Amino acid sequence: MPIVVVGGHTRNIGKTSVVAGLIAALPDLRWTAIKITQFGHNVCSANGEPCDCETADHTIAISEERSRTSGTDSARYLAAGAEHSFWVRTRQGQLAEAMPRLRALIADTENVIIESNSILRFLRPDIFISVLDPSVADFKPSALRYLDRADAVVMPETTPEIAWKNVAPSLIASAPRFIMTPEMFCSSDLATFVNARLPTG
Repeated sequence: MPIVVVGGHTRNIGKTSVVAGLIAALPDLRWTAIKITQFGHNVCSANGEPCDCETADHTIAISEERSRTSGTDSARYLAAGAEHSFWVRTRQGQLAEAMPRLRALIADTENVIIESNSILRFLRPDIFISVLDPSVADFKPSALRYLDRADAVVMPETTPEIAWKNVAPSLIASAPRFIMTPEMFCSSDLATFVNARLPTG
C-alpha cells in the first residue's frame, strides 16, 4: 500500500495541519491516517506537556478514533475526510515493539498517511515530507537524522531568521519546497506533488 510520512523538527509547527490538509485535498485516496506519539518520564513527546498518553501497561497502545469532534489530532484526520484514523502510543525508543501490530493494521489499506519522524527507522515510505519552521530553534534528533531523506519540505512563506544551530542547509537543498501559511498548510501544489508521486495500481 502507498505510504506518506509527514514529520517535522519540533512540535506545534503544523505537522497535523499538513496531514489534515492532504487528506482533505485528496479524498479519493481513502486515507488511513496514523498519529504516533512516544512518551517518557511523564512528558509527551508530541506536545511537551505532562503526559496523559501513557498506557495502562506502560508499553504500547493502538486505538482507533471514532469521533470527528474530540479535539485530538486523530479526530482532525477524520474531520478532514480520512476513512480510518488511529493513535499509536509507545514509550520513547520502543516503537519497534509496536511495528508488528502497526504493519498488520495497515496491510490491507489503500493509502496510509503517518505523522511521525521515528517511523522512518522501520519503513521506507513512498513520500516523506518534512515540516520545518526556521524561526523555531528546537530540532529533534529524530528529525535531523532523517532530514536528508525528505522528498519535500513545507515551510512558512516568510522566515525572517533561521534559528537552527548545527543544521546544514545542504540537507534540504535539493528537496522541493512548498509554502504554508496560517490559513493554508497544504497548498494545491503540495497536493499535486503527492498525488503524482504516489504509486498507482
